[in-house]
Formats: sequence, structure tokens, C-alpha cells
Amino acid sequence: MSKYDTFIGLEIHIQLLTETKIFCNCKSNFGDEPNSNVCPVCLGYPGVLPALNEEAVKLSYIVCRAMNCDLAKEGVFERKNYFYPDLTKNYQISQFEKPFGRNGYFEYESGDEIKKIRFHEIHLEEDAGKMIHEGDRSYCDYNRAGTCLLEIVTEPEFKEPQEAEDFLQAFRRAVRHLGVCDGNMDEGSMRCDANISLNLPGKGLGTKAEVKNVNSSRFVKKALQYERKRQEKILKSGGTVIQETRLWDEQRSVTESMRTKEQAHDYRYFPEPDLPPFRPDEAFLQIVEEAQIELPLARKQRFMEQYKLTEVQAEWVCEEKQSADFFEKVVSLGADAVTTAKWLMGNIAKELNARNIAKTDLGTDSCQLTEKRLAELFDLLSNNKIHAKIAVQTLQIIFDEDKNPTNIVKENGWEQSAEDEGELENIVKQILADNPKVVEQIKGGDQKPRGFIVGKVMAATKGTANPQSVQALITKLIEG
Repeated sequence: MSKYDTFIGLEIHIQLLTETKIFCNCKSNFGDEPNSNVCPVCLGYPGVLPALNEEAVKLSYIVCRAMNCDLAKEGVFERKNYFYPDLTKNYQISQFEKPFGRNGYFEYESGDEIKKIRFHEIHLEEDAGKMIHEGDRSYCDYNRAGTCLLEIVTEPEFKEPQEAEDFLQAFRRAVRHLGVCDGNMDEGSMRCDANISLNLPGKGLGTKAEVKNVNSSRFVKKALQYERKRQEKILKSGGTVIQETRLWDEQRSVTESMRTKEQAHDYRYFPEPDLPPFRPDEAFLQIVEEAQIELPLARKQRFMEQYKLTEVQAEWVCEEKQSADFFEKVVSLGADAVTTAKWLMGNIAKELNARNIAKTDLGTDSCQLTEKRLAELFDLLSNNKIHAKIAVQTLQIIFDEDKNPTNIVKENGWEQSAEDEGELENIVKQILADNPKVVEQIKGGDQKPRGFIVGKVMAATKGTANPQSVQALITKLIEG
């Protein structure tokens, strides 16, 4: 048990899903040829003028509102002055005095608890470019320079690295549900700077170290775990922790010093002279309000209460907005909620994985399984027109041939025509008569041969008989 209190805060950067950059009309695309989406504005040529991207502002306010922030009645942009090779202007247009959102909070699950983390602020800024290192050479790709970047700054309220990881995963789900960011940390569209300080109990915040640009929630946890041990070792030996920026080396699982940490005054913020303040009107705020949705945690809790799903089922269904929407549409068409969830997690997930179809494609033109088709398949199953094995085969053909379930069943002659009790009983009687030794084994207590009889009946009925009905008839005819 550590004798020090731990204080952890996160600075999360998300690239907003806009078609163009924040101050120019260059495309905001990942993976394009280096330096193919650039212009004099995002390259910082002298004399150029920025023009604010309205969609970026709208998405920013949507996030601020969803995170329960006080929305700014006036948002102001400032120049943040510093030099990096991938920031050609030598300053970044950001927000300092009047960000778009302040004093928000977000609820997330960590272990068996629902925790709340407060936000200090949420502000909009332009992203820098990207450095590419090859051997003893470094290159600059400015495609990312000027993309719309929203920074979310938490209060230093996390006590454990695990809490930070859980929060990041929940926050990623939230922004994906909101449709403002794809959350692809491996592509850099969501990045995290983690701040951590230690101090004696009751003494408040200690001297923090910042671990910069960590691109995975798991690495954030590991970096914080390492930093806590490193700082604790320094403090126990009587040393002083230096306020600095550090980098996470994922190969060696250590943090390394990058530079001493700047203070706000080091950046010499001053108002951006080429951008007027943004003042939202009632029409704009109404658009922001109409864009609000039920966030993943609230939706998961509702699914457990309303539809009686288990926590595991609700978690899986609500991981993506598209899968949760798909689930509710299927249920609205008359399908049983628990059955739908089980199939989504089981047979449907298997088919999606086999065909490299994402959960986010459910309910779109990229997926052959529509809500109507799945509800129709369940209707056939619940009305005993097909049994479970046939239902699975039908599902596979829906994906393979893009057909409706009823047509598939008819074309293959799979409808349970043998469900007439008398007809099915006569078939079972005949097969039992043809296999007296097997009957004697079953009468003697050996139940394994039952499968042989069921198989014979299924073959005789071309797979249309209900296996449960067959089992019941075997018991009736043998045991009397």
C-alpha cells in the first residue's frame, strides 16, 4: 500500500469528423499521399487568412453539451506560440481564455462502480502535422496540419491507472456514438496525454509529469503505472520530482524524459487577430440540442431494465450505436429481445467476423442482414415453421445470396411440413422398427443411440422435422 496519494488527469485530443480542415478547404483524410492535402493556409504562408469551419464548431458544441458542460456564450481563439518542425506557422490557433465548454462531467464504469469525472474545459484547436522518422532522416507530413482537433481536459481526479483506462474506453464509445470522432487511436484520431503527480496524504497535488501522445488506453494505464512507481521511488529517497513532459516507450514499457514542462505563460497566448469571437444564437443551440443522443452507459442500463438483457448482452449490443439501433429496430418488429441479443452475440457475430463485416455496418447497405430479415427469420422460428439448425443455415444464405428468409426456406423445401403429429409419428415408428437393436440399447438405459434415430428421422424428413419433437416421440414410443 502506497503512502502517497495519486492524482491523475487526462488531456484527450479527438479529431472531429469534418470533411475539411478547421481554417481551410483542404481535405481531412487519413492515409493519403504525404503532403497532398495542403494549401498556403494550413502551411502557414505569410499573409493568408483563416476561415473558421462551421461544422467543427457545431461538433464541438455537441460534445460539450453531451459532457454536461457550461456552453460558452462567446468562444474566442488565441495564438499559442511555440516551435515544432511539424507546425509551420510557429504558433497554433487554439483557445485559452474562453473555450467552448467548461465545468462538465462524464459518468463511466470502473469495476463494479459508476464513477464521475469532472472536466476542466473543452476547447477547439488546429492539429499539427506528423513527423516520420526513417533511420537517420526525418520527414514532415503536413496533411494532418490544420485538421479539427478538440481537446478535453479532465480534472486530476483519477486515483488509479485502471480508472483512467476504463474512462478512456467509455469516452471513446461515447464520441463514436455521437458521431463526432471515429476513435481510431492507432491512426491518431484519438490521442491522450496523461498527467500524474504524487504527494503525502492531505497535501494536495504534487509536481506532475506529463506522458505525451499515448495512442492506446492500455498503454495509458501501463505508462501511469510505471510513472507512479518512478515518482514514488524518487520521493522515498528524498528526491524531487521534476515537472516535465515524458514519452512512453512501448517496446521497453518505460517513460523517458522529452523536455521540461512549459507553463501557460511560456506560450505567450494572445487573441487571434484574424478570427472574430464565435457567439452561438438560439438556432445554433437548438441544432446542438437536437443532436444529443442516449449515451452508451445510459442505454446499456435501460436495455438491462427494459429488455431484461444480462450485463454482458447489454454491453455487447451497446458497444456501438449501430448495433444498439439495429437491436431495437428488430425488437420493434416483434422479435423477442433476449433471443435477438443472443443471436447478435452468437450466430450473427460469427457470420460478421467470417465476412469481415463490422458491427457498425449492421443496418446499412454494407450488410445483407436487415432488421426486417432478422425479425422475419425469428418469426419463422417461433412459429415452428423451421427449427434452430435450419434457422442458422438460412442466416448463412441471407449473407451469401442476399435473399429474404421466407424465400430461402421455400426454395430449399425446409418448411417443417413433417410437423403434422401423425405423419411424424409414423416416420419415427418405421425407423424404430427398422432398428430393433438400437431400440433395445435405449431401453437398456444407453441414451447415445438416440442421436442415431434422430439423424435417421431428420434424413427422412429432409431436415424439416423439429429435433425436440422427434426426441419426445422417441421417448413416447419406446417407454410407452
